[in-house]
This record gives sequence, structure tokens and C-alpha cells, in this order.
Amino acid sequence: MNFSSKLLEKAVDEVSQLPGIGKRTALRLVLHLLNRPKSQTIQLSDALTNLVEHINFCQNCHNISDSEICEICANPKRNSTIVCVVEDVRDVMAIENTAQFQGHYHVLGGKISPIEGIGPHNLNIESLVKKVKNEHLKELIFATSSTIEGDTTNFYIFKQLEGLDIAITTIARGISVGDELEYADEVTLGRSIINRIPFENSLKR
Repeated sequence: MNFSSKLLEKAVDEVSQLPGIGKRTALRLVLHLLNRPKSQTIQLSDALTNLVEHINFCQNCHNISDSEICEICANPKRNSTIVCVVEDVRDVMAIENTAQFQGHYHVLGGKISPIEGIGPHNLNIESLVKKVKNEHLKELIFATSSTIEGDTTNFYIFKQLEGLDIAITTIARGISVGDELEYADEVTLGRSIINRIPFENSLKR
């Protein structure tokens, strides 16, 4: 692809690194930004700069937050004794959209995947184990993706918590095997949370 401007080429190269965006799509986006009023493009640039410079991760659950403790963890109306374990902040958003869960979350930051070089030490598992040991939690809900990696992650955490006095459940399999949580419709996901089952039962499949 030939460019008449090095500045344009650099912008296209950067945008094309975003997931699912090739060079042609990146070029269309960059040209669109050039055709917008300058003030709007500057606002977008400022928003992205503020995002990377000032965003926080909640010290309690690792969710994205504007402060050290996210709004969910800081909300006294939420049930802090029930924690839903998810892979990604997008999963928190997906579950929140169902309006069926009023507990807290714990964001792992991914799932165990030896092929991708991701082990337990790369995830927020140690802080989860400490949370279960040090806080009076009643239930831990596994809400990871229905994949081999998701199941492996659940099982690893389950073994780390063996012998501790806490109920460990998993969302019902209204979510198809191989599906990511963020793509599930709100009704199905909501029912999966409500109809969760003991994690031990899911091992008998």
C-alpha cells in the first residue's frame, strides 16, 4: 500500500494493530478522522491519552476503575460475601448487564493456556486465594468461558481452595461449550448465573 504521507502511513500502521482491523480498514478509519472537525479528533486523542495515563485497576477485584476501589466493590448494597470469578473486565460488563448478580467480582486477567505461555502465576489467582482465606466469603462462582482453558483455570483454582470452608459453584451450561461470556445474550447469561451448580458436579461430565 503506497502512501503519499509518512504521517498518514504511521497512523494507519498504529490503527491496524488493533484487533480485527487490517490495513484497508485502518486507512478508512484514519481518513474518516481526518475528515471530521479537528476538535472532535483532538477530543478522541485526549480521551485515549487520559485513559492510558489515569486508568486504575481496583485493588480489591482488579476491575478497571477511575479510583483505587471500583464502584462495585465500594457499593455497600452489594453482597461482598459472594464473589464471581471472571477472566476479563468485559465479562464483568456482560454480567452486570443481566442485572441478576449483586455480589462482587474477581478479574483473573485471562485464563491458563500453556500453548500461549500463560500459567497461573500470570493471572490474579494468588490474590483470589488470599481473599478466600482472609475474608469471610460464603460462595465463589466460576464464570469463565466454556473452553478447555476456562475449565483448566477453574479446576486449578478449585484445587488451591480444597479444604477451605466456602461453597464453590459454576454458572449453568446455558452457555454453549467453547463460547466466551461477553458474546452470550443477557437472558441466557442471567439464567446461567441464577441456576449455577456446585463446581464438583461439573467435573462429572
